[in-house]
Amino acid sequence: MQSKTQIESRLKDAFKSLALEEPVEKITIQQITERAGVIRTTFYNHFQDKYDLMEYIIREDIVEPIGSLIDNDMIDEAMVLIFSNLMREKELYQRLAKTSGQNSFEEIVQKCVNDLLYQVIAKKIQARIDTKSLQHIWLSPEMVSMYYSKTMSFIVMYWIELGMPYSPRELGVIYEYIISHSLQDVVDELRDDVQGVSE
Repeated sequence: MQSKTQIESRLKDAFKSLALEEPVEKITIQQITERAGVIRTTFYNHFQDKYDLMEYIIREDIVEPIGSLIDNDMIDEAMVLIFSNLMREKELYQRLAKTSGQNSFEEIVQKCVNDLLYQVIAKKIQARIDTKSLQHIWLSPEMVSMYYSKTMSFIVMYWIELGMPYSPRELGVIYEYIISHSLQDVVDELRDDVQGVSE
């Protein structure tokens, strides 16, 4: 008898191979189960639908591997690992990124990153701050994780749409620059660059 992990791995591999052949919207549960060599009931014992399976893949392959890095304040390394994992299966994620609508790839990536960041932030706050109110109530773990997950999903989507022209390390530098500079810093630098070119 196969374990839960083995079955989920077979379903994951089946979905990935099918996603390389046709749009996610056209993939059926029957196709996934036939390719995985399991019955339809088995699929529903593990996942609600194909989008739940896609979320499982993103969580397991892309997001969960960075958990320990973020937990140990290795943010730059975590970002590079995300981009490296996406690049490793470039064609797959370029195809998945085209999934739009209610269960879009971007929406699922954002949800997965948000869940992870919230857990890490909440854990660190409890470890360092007592139960008193935060100085700025809008700087709650929910708001912070939502902001950074939206930023991350935008960077990932834009990079994929461009055809992944930058290496994971280069993209990590770009991301670090964006999140560590204010809008005013960026505008000032753009102005200085334009003035430098025109002189």
